[in-house]
Amino acid sequence: MALLRPVIVYDGDCGFCTRSVRFLERYVRPPGTITAFQERTDEELAALKVSRERAEHEVIWAGPSGRVEGGADAVAAILLSSPFPYWWPVGSAMWLPAVRPTAHAAYRWVADNRMRLPGGTPACALPPAQRPGARPLT
Repeated sequence: MALLRPVIVYDGDCGFCTRSVRFLERYVRPPGTITAFQERTDEELAALKVSRERAEHEVIWAGPSGRVEGGADAVAAILLSSPFPYWWPVGSAMWLPAVRPTAHAAYRWVADNRMRLPGGTPACALPPAQRPGARPLT
């Protein structure tokens, strides 16, 4: 399935993730669709070349070319897609060999500690299937 526009997939049960997406929508304005993985079926995620397990673990950028990025690479792709050129240097810098390991380490630290960050909730620390209001997997 060829995408016409990028799709950003995030954890909609996580307060910190949701606040981060709201920031992106307001200030970065990436093109395409931003959707919580919980709102997608396994088949829809598979069409994006994304597993539910991966979407639970990191933010995903599924580009129109079929390229799929996760974590810090997804953040870089999101920043590079912004119509505002002042985000481009940050996104580009995240791909530099000297910066990329630090960007990945920073992303992983934030993802692992999101329940302690502003907007985070204790539910962020639970596996998605154990969160309040969790739907059974189909």
